[in-house]
Amino acid sequence: MIAPTPVKSPTMLAFNNSLAEELGIKLKEQEKIDYFSGNTLPLKSVPIALNYAGHQFGNFVHELGDGRAVLLGEVRSKNTNYDLQLKGSGITQFSRQGDGRSALGPVIREYILSEAMHHLNIPTTRALAAMATGEHVARDTFEPGGILTRVAKSHLRVGTFEYFASRQQWEDVKLLADYSIQRHFPEIRESNNHYLELLKQVASHQSILISKWMSVGFVHGVMNTDNFTISGETIDYGPCAFLDEYHPGKVFSSIDQNGRYAFGNQPSIASWNLASLAGCLIAFIDKDSDKANELATEVLDNFSIETNQRILDLMCEKISLDGSVKENQNLLRQLLKIMMESGSDYTITFRSLSEVLLDQPGKFLEQFKNKDEIGSWLNDWKKALATDEKDLQLIVDQMKSVNPMYIPRNHQVQLVIDAAYNNDFSKMAEMIEVIRRPFEEIDKNSSYAEPPLEEQRIKRTFCGT
Repeated sequence: MIAPTPVKSPTMLAFNNSLAEELGIKLKEQEKIDYFSGNTLPLKSVPIALNYAGHQFGNFVHELGDGRAVLLGEVRSKNTNYDLQLKGSGITQFSRQGDGRSALGPVIREYILSEAMHHLNIPTTRALAAMATGEHVARDTFEPGGILTRVAKSHLRVGTFEYFASRQQWEDVKLLADYSIQRHFPEIRESNNHYLELLKQVASHQSILISKWMSVGFVHGVMNTDNFTISGETIDYGPCAFLDEYHPGKVFSSIDQNGRYAFGNQPSIASWNLASLAGCLIAFIDKDSDKANELATEVLDNFSIETNQRILDLMCEKISLDGSVKENQNLLRQLLKIMMESGSDYTITFRSLSEVLLDQPGKFLEQFKNKDEIGSWLNDWKKALATDEKDLQLIVDQMKSVNPMYIPRNHQVQLVIDAAYNNDFSKMAEMIEVIRRPFEEIDKNSSYAEPPLEEQRIKRTFCGT
């Protein structure tokens, strides 16, 4: 048992009432403050810190763990178990030289971004509560402290498997695999090869996740194997960001010096991480090592094929075309090439494209330097649309249902954090409300749809630990 370290003067900054209702959590206001600051343990809670390993930027680290987080326990809702974890709750045996605390900025960032991802229909861990601790933490300067309550289907990672496999504790790997199946994929218990099916299921869930990241321009920033979940949820919102201008080589993370986790590399990195999981499971997939390798390789090959097609499908859906048609794929690639050359804003370009069909092309055309080139593309696009003979308003409505108006833009998140550091939390509350309705255009929220001015651009993001 590793109890959270009590804090001086906790204050609730945000509480996710709708999520609490989904989880069946009913607490009085003071109980929320007490429990989610770590000052009081919930009844029957036996908090623990999780141990795992992981490939970090391609280099294997034998032992990692929750250095600033404790798992309070599980709640059960609709036949699904969910972990409740406090982040920033104090020192654990995995803290190394750290203080086990979190600055308030990363807490605010994760609350906003994880809620945005959820409402963009992207699998994610979620934030139940954001607390200010009333204390300061020493980083580059002294910053106000915070604690986040994270909700996840589990905190099992590829790195959890790697921890035991690297020590050749194969019975523990098998036990962990059996538990993962029981918790996340109980339907595959009826299959002939549980462990091959486990690899397939993780690959399938990650394929869905990565393709959705790509469709909204999300850059995770640290796709280490210890940040790669078995459940297929986005986890660990550290130096993550959303694209402003489109470029597949875009990197925000201050620690990603070589661009390993650049936006366009995310599908291939996911395949790399799955290969690491396959290495942990290979002995259980088949007793014949050659056969086991052949079966695992087939899963990885299929993952790459399926993920690329999913990305094409979602991206073509953004321009209201069928992603299985080669000509439509080429149209998409042409648009992305022109966007990259123009430095077009990713979100605004796709959102405003439908307005062209309503004879309101201004906002879309603003995104491009060469008006003749994009004009030619628009003519080809309209011809492709005409072949489907869809109702014009249906096309516009469909495009607006998949192209968000609002994302948590990097500069706006920073404005929220800056305001919070000056004890103004109104901007945080406002932004949370905006990102909960990402597809609905609302006049009063228009500033949240604007790209950053040049001096507002965020070029580097930090993990905040």
